[in-house]
Amino acid sequence: MDAETRGAIAEWLQSETGAEKIDITGTKLLSGGAIQENWLLDLTIHGGRLDGLKQAVLRTDAASGVDESHGRVEEFRLLSAGFEANMTVPEPFALEPTGSITGKPFYVMRKSDGTANPRMLTRDASLDPHRTGLARQIGREMARLHRIQPPRPDLDFLGDAPANPAAQRISELYGFLDSLPKAYPALEWGLRWLELNRPAPSPAVLCHRDFRTGNYMVSDGALTGVLDWEFAGWSDPLEDVGWFCARCWRFGSDEREAGGVGSRSDLYAGYAEEAGAALDWSLVPYWEVLATVRWGAIALLQGERHNSGAERSIELALTGRKAAEMELDILQQIAEIERIRANV
Repeated sequence: MDAETRGAIAEWLQSETGAEKIDITGTKLLSGGAIQENWLLDLTIHGGRLDGLKQAVLRTDAASGVDESHGRVEEFRLLSAGFEANMTVPEPFALEPTGSITGKPFYVMRKSDGTANPRMLTRDASLDPHRTGLARQIGREMARLHRIQPPRPDLDFLGDAPANPAAQRISELYGFLDSLPKAYPALEWGLRWLELNRPAPSPAVLCHRDFRTGNYMVSDGALTGVLDWEFAGWSDPLEDVGWFCARCWRFGSDEREAGGVGSRSDLYAGYAEEAGAALDWSLVPYWEVLATVRWGAIALLQGERHNSGAERSIELALTGRKAAEMELDILQQIAEIERIRANV
């Protein structure tokens, strides 16, 4: 980030926060932003509501994105809703919605300490004494999120809540697959199974829809921030639970069925403790299948961006290859569900 841009952002942030003086003394592009860019800002702030703050994070669009993701204006409103619901999220400070300063909309938020690296979170033995508490904390965070219910005028960009979230997700996924240049029978079969086994709908709540290991920060064994709200929307609360527990997001630590970091029982216990009641946990395997089909479809869509020549990228090409793993997972997951049913 050049000096002129830093100066313009500092001047804007000074006006937004009532500071007497703000200097941005350094910037660093943080890793892990394929869809959005996150810049660490080193700050000197005198006066105003951020007086003495040393660091913050600026979030803006990356060069490439995903059509289904929210823009920064919408994401700022979602983050604000989570913060107001007492979730552990980075405090949102200020939004620049016009793109007049840097050429792209952005917002500035508090920096969360720790790491979001999924390989470390799922495999580092130093976290083992903390895994029970971490899984329970994540469950509590989901329950706080799911207290946010429609109608919410501040979240009107999300549209009407679906009467049947599972049916809507299945329809969306058929659309994704139909847009691809060739057929993927295992994913289509998985979708048809989801259609035939669809559970009765629950009232829709605000769901993160990408709540997984890699999208939250952890420091000293405790969750310090839920990140990346660009796919949030109204849905069945079990969509978040199924996405978190799906094998594709355990990063090889399959024995820890809650995101590769802890046990289902601890995740569920934390949720029920905060919500005051349990969800129907027997339906989680259904939503795990939906999560696997969804990730497989997303992987193929990302891979097609490379294959079509529209955006040559090794990362996109490798993402597309993940779909084959999801196809195998779908077959195995459904076989296990059907085996358990047959033995009941």
